[in-house]
Amino acid sequence: MPTSSTLLATARMKFEDWLLAKGLRRSGERFAILDEVYSRDDHFDAEDLFKAMQEKSYRVSRATVYNTLDVLIECGLIIRHQFGDDDNAKYRYEKSLGRQQHAHLVCTLCHRVKEFCDPRLHLIKTNVGKALQFQVVSHSLVFYGQCTDEACDARLTHRTKGD
Repeated sequence: MPTSSTLLATARMKFEDWLLAKGLRRSGERFAILDEVYSRDDHFDAEDLFKAMQEKSYRVSRATVYNTLDVLIECGLIIRHQFGDDDNAKYRYEKSLGRQQHAHLVCTLCHRVKEFCDPRLHLIKTNVGKALQFQVVSHSLVFYGQCTDEACDARLTHRTKGD
């Protein structure tokens, strides 16, 4: 697995090439946002990213963050998820380079997202594709439930209300 600095350098080169090919500006703000995204190992929403940028004294507008996220999706450097069937569910993002295929567990109380890998997922994808004569190019698997983390504030609050 590549180091985080190698991964960031690869992401920066890919972003630079993509922006050049599309004739888009290669602004410092866009690259600062890319750097922040690739320094994270979580699933974040746009507001999380905007707040993190402000805490680090980056001078980027909220609009620049949202617009840059769209550009990063288009060039394949991040993936956007919308966990849940609620129309108000926030989009969550994760970096895509250097990531192995994985699925997600989403807590319906605290909304924390955990990743897991299981080699059987690849086997299922392959077998379903063959059986149904379908070229699977990507997939998404999400399990919803309640985490059992004792430190989960939402879980503790929910249990207290339910007593």
